[in-house]
Amino acid sequence: MAIGILTAAGTVPRAASDSVMFFGELGLDGGLRPVRGVLPAVVAAAERGFGTVMVAEQNAPEAVLVPGVRVIVASSLIGAVDWLRGTPGLRGGPPAAEFKSGRDLPQSRAGEQRCVSAGAASLPGRDDRDGAVSPDLADLLGQSMARRAAEVCAAGGHHLSLLGPPGAGKTMLAERIPTILPRLDTAAALEVTAIHSVAGTLPPQVPLLTSPPFIAPHHTATKAAIVGGGSGIVVPGSASLAHRGVLFLDEARDTVFALGERVPPGRP
Repeated sequence: MAIGILTAAGTVPRAASDSVMFFGELGLDGGLRPVRGVLPAVVAAAERGFGTVMVAEQNAPEAVLVPGVRVIVASSLIGAVDWLRGTPGLRGGPPAAEFKSGRDLPQSRAGEQRCVSAGAASLPGRDDRDGAVSPDLADLLGQSMARRAAEVCAAGGHHLSLLGPPGAGKTMLAERIPTILPRLDTAAALEVTAIHSVAGTLPPQVPLLTSPPFIAPHHTATKAAIVGGGSGIVVPGSASLAHRGVLFLDEARDTVFALGERVPPGRP
């Protein structure tokens, strides 16, 4: 809206802003703040013929994941306007910068492309953000039949029901299933990253999630928390966040009740 007003006022050349899509939140101090869902938004802009997008600095790692799009990164409205007028850096402050691919970004911004989002498991041998080693199926002793079932389900993409008394190792086994799943290919990684971007759960400095996510909602989670929803802005739920990964429903009977389904008496 700010660029539109400045364009209408003649401060910004109309030709310079016509072919650019702008994503960001304008602060009262004139700074550009990051927004959710930049990755799918840039994809949609590219599909509609926009070859250039302008985003806030923190959203740059996501935006450059879309091939064939020219990404302009600005930290303030002044920087954005100066770039549109062809005089970057004229009035002081960091000038807007241009990136064409993830390789253009500094390593500190691009980060390691692995899945370390909340509730998600990384690949075996990887360290997560707090330095702890990720769970590994090799940590599970015994339970040969359950391990075999988990391997079959991981290989074929099947559902798995784990039944047993407390302490039998059901959760321990479930949270290690992502460690035997393959890395996400490019198309799947973009799908998963787009969902987490919209939900606002994309970890800082990690623009692309390449490991299958592991999502384990509490058994008292609401229907909206599991299937998605919300007032005002609809956000993805746990089922969507687990896309291409593992959705672990502990105490499944209580979770079914939370979803509004009736379980016949005596049925597990």
